[in-house]
Amino acid sequence: MTGAPLTDDLTGPVLVVGAGLLGTSVGLALRARGVEVFLTDVNEENVRTASGLGAGSAAKHPAELQLVVVAVPPDHLGPAIAAALTDTRAVVTDVGSVKGAPLAEVRSAVPDAALARYVGSHPMAGSERSGPLAASSVLFDGRPWAVAPHAGSSEEAVAVVTALVEACGATPFRFSPEEHDEAVARTSHLPHVVAALVAGALAGAPPEHLVLSGQGVRDVTRIAAGDPRLWEQILTANATALTGLLREVRSDLDGLLEALEDGSRHDLGDILGRGVAGTAAIPGKHGGPAVAETGVFVAVPDHPGELARLFSDVGDIGVNVEDVRIDHDPGRPVGLVELTVATDRAEHLQHALAGRGWSVHR
Repeated sequence: MTGAPLTDDLTGPVLVVGAGLLGTSVGLALRARGVEVFLTDVNEENVRTASGLGAGSAAKHPAELQLVVVAVPPDHLGPAIAAALTDTRAVVTDVGSVKGAPLAEVRSAVPDAALARYVGSHPMAGSERSGPLAASSVLFDGRPWAVAPHAGSSEEAVAVVTALVEACGATPFRFSPEEHDEAVARTSHLPHVVAALVAGALAGAPPEHLVLSGQGVRDVTRIAAGDPRLWEQILTANATALTGLLREVRSDLDGLLEALEDGSRHDLGDILGRGVAGTAAIPGKHGGPAVAETGVFVAVPDHPGELARLFSDVGDIGVNVEDVRIDHDPGRPVGLVELTVATDRAEHLQHALAGRGWSVHR
């Protein structure tokens, strides 16, 4: 059973160009809202798979479209957006990670009247996996989604793209293209590059060293598993914003090396303290201020039903879990589950779980 669109600003039909992870997820989310969706991709197998999943129709789309969503790799965004503006009268958006470079390409290829129908956008959601089989109708639920109109974008086009964001379950945030690229360089592209450097240092490590890998190294390196070919395109397209941040990091690294070589704990403490401050600056739950949280660690036997039993006990105790991480002990059939909870509830949870027979510590 499908529901009605969330807003009258988006009624369809919608054409999704590119039936990969993001394009297929957009199609699935819109179809769940009852919006008519058509799919196209240079890879016909992607279209067959996405349409088979229910993301839209592979049939020829009608002449009158309301919206075109371009979900192609970064190197192809500019030409694909320009083609959509030229071939249709629809509002056009894209879901690419960079806004400035594609806009410059499109601006040189289409007249201003057509350019007014273009509004760039970027959902802050994804996966290390790619392709339509990795897609989900709830991929964007509760996620921030940047809406980045340029100076000539019409307000009607902005309204349609904002309606797309809301129909997909995401929260729209408005940026200029330049502001967007600076923001994602800091919050997405820089972390990916740093994670890749840290993960690269593990590639040639002796196996006996890697057995000591804990949740910390997994947390730091997880995003480095993204498709290198895709990230080459993203980083190249946002090189100006990213290189400025990398120079700042290089300066910090030089300071860190000097502090270690000189044995200056004061300077080292300053560097580490800024890391703590930066972590605290990340918005907390539902976008609000960060709340003090504590990890409660529980040893869970690695066999069916134990994790469900733990969550059932936590629910009975009445403590809300903000985050969960599982670190598997390489030497024993036990998983160490970290339950992140509000600091003022951590002690209560620890004692209550221990009273139910769990091995627990903070």
